[in-house]
Amino acid sequence: VHEVLGRTGPLPLILLPQFGGYWIEGTNHDLGSSSTAEEPPPCPASQVKLETNSIAKIYRKHFLGKEHFNYYSVDSALGHLVFSVKYDVIGDQEHLRLLLRFKTYHDVIPISCLTEFPNVVQMAKLVSEEVNVDRFYPVLYPKASRLIVTFDEHVISNNFKFGVIYQKFAQTSEEELFGNNEESPAFVEFLEFLGEKIELHDFKGFRGGLDVAHGQTGIESVYHNFHNKEIMFHVSTKLPYTEGDSQQLQRKRHIGNDIVAIVFQEENTPFVPDMIASNFLHAYVVVQVENACTDNVLYKVSVTARDDVPFFGPALPDPAVFKKSPEFHEFLLTKLINAEYSCYKAEKFAKLEERTRSALLETLYEELHMNSQSMMGLGGDDDKLENGGGGGSGFFESFKRVIRNRSQSMDAMGLSNKKPHTVSTSHSGSFTHNPPDTPKTPGIVTLMICLDSGRWNRWGSPQVTSLIIPGKSPTRKKSGPFSSRRSSAIGIENIQEVQERSPQRTSDGGHTTQDLRLDNSSSQSSPEMQITKIGLSSAGTPHKRDSFTYSGVWLEDGPGTTSQSSSHGETEQTFHLPRTYLLY
Repeated sequence: VHEVLGRTGPLPLILLPQFGGYWIEGTNHDLGSSSTAEEPPPCPASQVKLETNSIAKIYRKHFLGKEHFNYYSVDSALGHLVFSVKYDVIGDQEHLRLLLRFKTYHDVIPISCLTEFPNVVQMAKLVSEEVNVDRFYPVLYPKASRLIVTFDEHVISNNFKFGVIYQKFAQTSEEELFGNNEESPAFVEFLEFLGEKIELHDFKGFRGGLDVAHGQTGIESVYHNFHNKEIMFHVSTKLPYTEGDSQQLQRKRHIGNDIVAIVFQEENTPFVPDMIASNFLHAYVVVQVENACTDNVLYKVSVTARDDVPFFGPALPDPAVFKKSPEFHEFLLTKLINAEYSCYKAEKFAKLEERTRSALLETLYEELHMNSQSMMGLGGDDDKLENGGGGGSGFFESFKRVIRNRSQSMDAMGLSNKKPHTVSTSHSGSFTHNPPDTPKTPGIVTLMICLDSGRWNRWGSPQVTSLIIPGKSPTRKKSGPFSSRRSSAIGIENIQEVQERSPQRTSDGGHTTQDLRLDNSSSQSSPEMQITKIGLSSAGTPHKRDSFTYSGVWLEDGPGTTSQSSSHGETEQTFHLPRTYLLY
């Protein structure tokens, strides 16, 4: 740098490092011999636009509030998938608008010519051939669109912070740049051009990491609201200065953690990007003033960024000289914002963004899955889909299916038209069959719960909870998919307790069984029907499992059906449940 400073004539605004690593834009700043009289060409307003992530707004623009379908699945290689499908008619052609999200990629493809209408898996493979799942699951949560649009737009930021570094003549080191305390009139004019000077104390806008309560990061700063995007400038001369600290860590702590910075030059001294040691600073916009504090202020501009930062617009004109004007203000702030967006694509920030996106997508997947399962009355936390497969739907749903299948099997086998029989289950698990004499008509199902946990009642038998679900019908007819609902109801209401301490009874086959008392039953003076809740607890011995007994009992219709408990047959089946289950 010192060698270049010894040369005569105009010097470049930026001098690339000796070992490379940066690219540069805007090297021509020659307006001719009469540069003070000739005005630079104005910036075309149509070319000045923010380069935001357009795909991030696709869902809001084309899907949100319109009829569409959302699906989710898990791919063993790609991870979590969230897929949006919308039927569109554009002009006179039919299209499918497809938006597939996974860890590092998503895309939108309109389709107008297909031999046959594809299913969801085929649609996903049209977007990416890498997709390898057996099926997608529909999203049934009514508020899913809010979650999805929030995920899609998490990459869009409305808050920005940029460093502003003041470089005086012949300053070529980081210590010299951060050691400047005085602001020249030209620098003050440029700061006023950038934005509004604000007091930090109790500032209510975007503070950009500055202290607005105790004044530990200075008294004032420069702020601007640009098209509803808040920008806070970290001005080197306004950040706290520490005597005796050559590195001025209080200043570098903020500017060194910015991604993009402006370097303001009042005199012709080249800036070298590697002057400032920082892992975050990836792009610099260097501005050099001419004719400061006059009616013909000109700004020369050069841009440099690290090699892995893609080019960003708006492109600098040739020559890259601007007249102080609102158009240049628009151009400069747009260039700064686009520079930060482009820096996010650099390797270091791209890896961080990929991890963030992956974590957010997993959260979105779990929210959609859990709420969709809840809408169907299933236990979302117990259902983990993996590689297109589904899990169970919770203990209660599993038990409902067991009871429902049991009832349907009995109907199919014609057990309700055969002679009823008694199956007596002892504590040791032996069975005794005793066929009665007369057939019975389906009417009432008895659900018996036997707690086999080493607890015995006063008669030396295991304590059993015996329940009766009231309700009977003359005939047991199939009536669509819900024909077995009465026998499979697990949310038990209006349950009639069996009387405590009922005497021994003799079945039709001559075998003696015993009416077992309800454990922990309340002492009621009347044996009327009670509404109760039944619990399976694990209060017994810690190493034994409770047993659950289901007894399907069909009582014949007639005046004496509900009172003659000895005239019916019983079919009992024991299910062993883990001790941790509770049934309420």
